[in-house]
Amino acid sequence: MDARPIVTVFGGTGFLGHRIVGHLVAGGFAVRSASRHPGSATSANDGIAPVRADVNKGGSIAAAVAGAFAVVNAVSLYREHGDQTFHSVHVDAAARVAKHAREAGVERLVHVSGLGADARATSPYIRSRGRGEEAVRAAFAAATIVRPAVLVGPDDGFLNPLIDLLRLPAFALFGRGDTRLQPAYVEDVADAIVRSLRTAEARLTYELGGPRVYTYDALVRTIADHAGLKPVLFPMPFAAWHAIAFAGEFLPSPPVTRNQVELMQVDNVASPDAPGFAALGITPRSVEGVLDEMLQDRATRAP
Repeated sequence: MDARPIVTVFGGTGFLGHRIVGHLVAGGFAVRSASRHPGSATSANDGIAPVRADVNKGGSIAAAVAGAFAVVNAVSLYREHGDQTFHSVHVDAAARVAKHAREAGVERLVHVSGLGADARATSPYIRSRGRGEEAVRAAFAAATIVRPAVLVGPDDGFLNPLIDLLRLPAFALFGRGDTRLQPAYVEDVADAIVRSLRTAEARLTYELGGPRVYTYDALVRTIADHAGLKPVLFPMPFAAWHAIAFAGEFLPSPPVTRNQVELMQVDNVASPDAPGFAALGITPRSVEGVLDEMLQDRATRAP
């Protein structure tokens, strides 16, 4: 019988989730990778059990967390569709996972939120993140909250699109490009989540930002320089971006959403007063290092 402690990861097949699963296995845990489509989980890896689970269904959650030492909720939503809203996923479902984890006697719960989470924010996305944290702590008082910055990595949805767009002759910045960002390497965040399970104090809120704070303009120029690209950068008012996003949301796959525009109007930087990577013994990787790896990989795969 496998004596390793079991950790259930909701959203275990996602961009961050599957990295959390990998770090858990490397750290000596047995993992249940819980998702609505478990067939896509890497079940061949020793110690990973794909589990079909839906965070909207209490019975499904209860089965997934039964007998687990810890639970990690890495489920997130970046664009609303149908009955999948920011509130239903980040608040209602998060509270449901926390409730069933507590009732099952789970010792540790890690809830993945985001930098800037604020229950009083005007942005529906940011507000749902803040209210989700409150709902989780109400259901599982000793929960660990992890707030990562913008995540970057080889298959991300942030650096990759920017690299492609910067190949155009001109590139429109969000506003004047002075929003501050502190991108974090996805593998570092996954490592931090696993290390948080080993800390003595559970009821902490970690803010995980990378080693450097950029303005959006400076980050775009850094990406362009590393990719050997020289587009003309020009500011575009946020009002224009909101209009473009509103029109684009009538398309099946909008190029930009109002939620994304709202997020780019708010600084995404870790608080110096909150525990972060250093508290977990991690030296975070730089965006430049991640970029070099990504660009080398692209060059290798180019025809």
